[in-house]
Amino acid sequence: MSTSAPARPRVALFVSCLVNVFRPTVAEAAIALLEQAGCEVDVPPGQSCCGQPGYNAGAIAAARPLAQNLIRCFEDYDYVVAPTGSCTGMIVEHYPRLLAQTPGWHERAVALAARTFELTHFLHTVMGFVPAPCKGTASVSYHDSCAGLRELGIRQQPRALLAHAGVQVQEMQGTEICCGFGGAFCAKLPAISTAMADEKLANAVASGATTLAGGDLGCLLHLEGRAAVTGISLEFRHVAEVLADAHVAGHARDTAPDVGAGHARDTAAPVAPPQPSLNVHLGSEPG
Repeated sequence: MSTSAPARPRVALFVSCLVNVFRPTVAEAAIALLEQAGCEVDVPPGQSCCGQPGYNAGAIAAARPLAQNLIRCFEDYDYVVAPTGSCTGMIVEHYPRLLAQTPGWHERAVALAARTFELTHFLHTVMGFVPAPCKGTASVSYHDSCAGLRELGIRQQPRALLAHAGVQVQEMQGTEICCGFGGAFCAKLPAISTAMADEKLANAVASGATTLAGGDLGCLLHLEGRAAVTGISLEFRHVAEVLADAHVAGHARDTAPDVGAGHARDTAAPVAPPQPSLNVHLGSEPG
């Protein structure tokens, strides 16, 4: 554990819209890991979307009240942790700029940014956590998401945790190259996005792995949906699910409803997402 971390830190989990709507098991796995690491974990019910979709689209004024709401919900905790590099990057890198000219808010944004971490970074670097051995994951390749890698420097941390858990990562070619999701990018430029996904999937298959893991659910859902269309047989799992496999994910996979792109290979018809299973309201836009 970092010498600056409290003995039992109060950690607030920022769930993220995609996790909340499409795969709450990622949040459950994150909570389990944080508790195993010695944290007191809370999921503030007032949290909402971090504002990144609107911010990236140029709707700066619309993003500010979302940022202010998130700061109000989370600023009293020792740390804020999120199982996504994308939303974490928004809070850490962009909130101070977004609220730079808003009286009374810039200092609060800077203070929160300094205590906000992506999940694997927090577990490995701040808490010095060594996960329990994983079960049932034969071979794993890893996709580095753009925001986590380029904004936050998340690369070695998830691999170190997986190694501690006895999971050998079979590195694929081009692991640091974008998968083609990019939020609205995949909707605005679908042909380019699809070609990038196909290249990423081909590299994952060539690695010999049976599971593709990553730290951002948006990338994983994007790739899993494309794999379903093209008939590629890979399992797509958030790194938190892999690490918590012995404790949470095995049960959650047996009981979670089949929803969204993550289960596209099981049904030909679209399935409407369920009501969020966590006690939070995260707005309508995925972040």
